[in-house]
Amino acid sequence: MATVYISKRKTRKGQSYSVKYYDPLTRKKKHYKTFYKLREAQQAANALRAGLDSGSIPETQKNRLVPLTFGEVADSLRAEWAQRLRVNDLARKTHDEYGYRLNVLERHFGEQLLCQISTREIKKYLNDVAEAFTNVTSNRALSVIRKVFAHGVKINAVVTDLSAGIKFLSEKEHERKNFLLPDQLNRLIEATQKNRAKHYLPAIIFLGAEHGASKQEILFLEWSDIKFDYDGVGIIKFFRTKNSMERIEFLMPRTKNALLDWKKHLEHKRRRNGIIKIKSDHVFCRIDGTPIKNFNRSWWAARREAGIKDFHFHDLRHTFCSNLILSGSDLKDAKEMIGHSDISMTDRYSHLTALHKRSRQQRLAEHYENHK
Repeated sequence: MATVYISKRKTRKGQSYSVKYYDPLTRKKKHYKTFYKLREAQQAANALRAGLDSGSIPETQKNRLVPLTFGEVADSLRAEWAQRLRVNDLARKTHDEYGYRLNVLERHFGEQLLCQISTREIKKYLNDVAEAFTNVTSNRALSVIRKVFAHGVKINAVVTDLSAGIKFLSEKEHERKNFLLPDQLNRLIEATQKNRAKHYLPAIIFLGAEHGASKQEILFLEWSDIKFDYDGVGIIKFFRTKNSMERIEFLMPRTKNALLDWKKHLEHKRRRNGIIKIKSDHVFCRIDGTPIKNFNRSWWAARREAGIKDFHFHDLRHTFCSNLILSGSDLKDAKEMIGHSDISMTDRYSHLTALHKRSRQQRLAEHYENHK
């Protein structure tokens, strides 16, 4: 008897039932049709089984579109990845990285029908990601978008894979090494005081420049991750979901003061507005505790006010590493403190290691001069 089975999938509109079978010639699993009623799927499965037993190969409805949203296709793809993970066909690290990227993409494209997303929309999104972060981040997003569309073709959610023709951005030629020197950072902080976000933006900038925190680490930060009184200095814990990296650092003085100022302002606003029930423990949130999703406008406004051009928020991580090395640390120190998983990611700062040797040479010259 031919092998025919029904695969149930939960969608945002309810349940869908995919009738699948094993090709008697190739023994490969194939999709036959998708139904939104179980009874229709069972009838089709019985008819298909009878046809296969009689030796006929079904004509699948490859051209019949099943209108599924990006989010619904993403759910189906997650289930496939979970299955591959269970049978060791997908590494845990790869599975988690794919999942993180897919969650980010779903926040942007989730409600749109996959078949209605245009190449232009995808390119605009990728360019925005490259502008806000790096070409590397944009390329990783494109890689997962391609997987979503390829899966969409497989389950008839889209006829053609529009993302296949989109090229990856050059990562070497456009590798960003921009960073701010201390006086430029001071100018940027001063510019925040002419900004509507003047109460919390300094803390965000200091977290990036003095702790190398990414935008995701900052937006996910909770007050419970900060111990202001620890050892008289204070400590802060960061967690990055993209690589499951947790790091704990002592609080830098300016960062600590900026966080305390923001905390004091937040508590004052809550008292004044009589807000007792707080929705979350997030550090950067509205006065009712609702986490903020981004701070792009405030950041861009402060950057313009400070006269700093071609500088992304992600470049504050470069600022952290660059100034760390210029102040005397080595590449290994920078790797550990920034949370890079591989030293090759920190190699871009190797040209700066020669500069901090100058102070050592000056001390050596003074040593010789004092012992004439």
